[in-house]
Amino acid sequence: MIPPGLDRQRSLGPDWEAWLDRLPALVDAVVGEWELTLDGAAMHGFCSLVLPVRTPNGTEAVLKLHTDAEAEESDHEHLALQRWRGRGAVRLLRADPGRRALLLERLDPVDLTDHWDVEACEIVAGLYERVHVPPMPQLREQASYVARWTAALERDAHAVPVPRRLVEQATSLAHDLVGKPATAVIHGDLHYENVLLGERGGEPTWLVIDPKPTNGDPHYEIEPMLRNRFEEYGAAGHSVRDGIRRRFHTLVDTADLDEPRARDWVVVRSILDAHWAFTDARRAGRAMTAEENEHVTRCITVAKAVQD
Repeated sequence: MIPPGLDRQRSLGPDWEAWLDRLPALVDAVVGEWELTLDGAAMHGFCSLVLPVRTPNGTEAVLKLHTDAEAEESDHEHLALQRWRGRGAVRLLRADPGRRALLLERLDPVDLTDHWDVEACEIVAGLYERVHVPPMPQLREQASYVARWTAALERDAHAVPVPRRLVEQATSLAHDLVGKPATAVIHGDLHYENVLLGERGGEPTWLVIDPKPTNGDPHYEIEPMLRNRFEEYGAAGHSVRDGIRRRFHTLVDTADLDEPRARDWVVVRSILDAHWAFTDARRAGRAMTAEENEHVTRCITVAKAVQD
């Protein structure tokens, strides 16, 4: 029942191992209590198991179970989905926040990974305004997370495999950015694979999934779109730098965002993301893998490209 790709997350530490060990029993319990019928092969994201199901009346849906090893990210997913009510996002059918279980409308498994990256950036930038609703009092402030992550980065500045200049720049920018008030609910992890094809009003519509919602700054959203599908940069005679900048400007211009502010957030998020790869390895008590080192290199490349 647990896909091999998700089961490999055991390498991230004992909390992940414990959750994965509990997961089959949790599936059985929720499926039984909600009277669901399994209806297809299991899928997964980085932090969750997703099972196609049918409800008692035959409605196609998916059951999503999120790990409690990274609990904070999923605490309020159901609240954002309730607030969006299917406007630009997948519909929530039922939720059990205590068990991190969500019953969601079933969307087409087609995402944006096969779209021309500029077109995909235009689609995602168009979704920003749909999900960036006014702040919700139930949600945490993104600034509180960034402040905590920045403090951890500062403590590891001597060890993290990132040029010291970029670490100092990112921490300085972060201290400034977290002092600004939150202006919207933000998705937090909006990239090509977190947009699926659905239907609204009888028409095909792109809809966001898997939010990590907080109250924050809409400019925070851009960085995942630059880091994902990284292997496509440099194709068709373009440099990696030019490809990154092309996506960046497409997102900023389409969404009518402030370019300097968006750039600052890309730098901060890129270096924080590089630090997470370092801390994942340290938490698991091992050296960084080749994949993690490559990830760090990509983060550094993105941070440099948007400001060169």
